[in-house]
Amino acid sequence: MNAAEAQEVKTLLLQNDDQYRQLAEQHLQLDHRLHELTHKHYLSTSEQLEEVTLKKRKLALKDRMEEIAREYAHAHSRAS
Repeated sequence: MNAAEAQEVKTLLLQNDDQYRQLAEQHLQLDHRLHELTHKHYLSTSEQLEEVTLKKRKLALKDRMEEIAREYAHAHSRAS
C-alpha cells in the first residue's frame, strides 16, 4: 500500500469506524499534552515521568491505528 492509499484508508476509517476515530482522538489529546510539556523550560520529576508515559501511550495508540488500517486495507483488497 503506497502513501496515498494509506491516507485514503485512514480517512475512510476516521469517517466510518468508531474505534479508529476514538483512538485518533486519544492520540491527538496526548499529542497536545506532550506539546504543553515540550514548551516548558523545566520539567519536574513527575512531569518527566508523565512525558515518558504519554509518549509510550501515544505510540501504542498509533500502532493500534496502523494495525486497524492494515486489516481494513487487506480485507478490502481481497473483496475487490
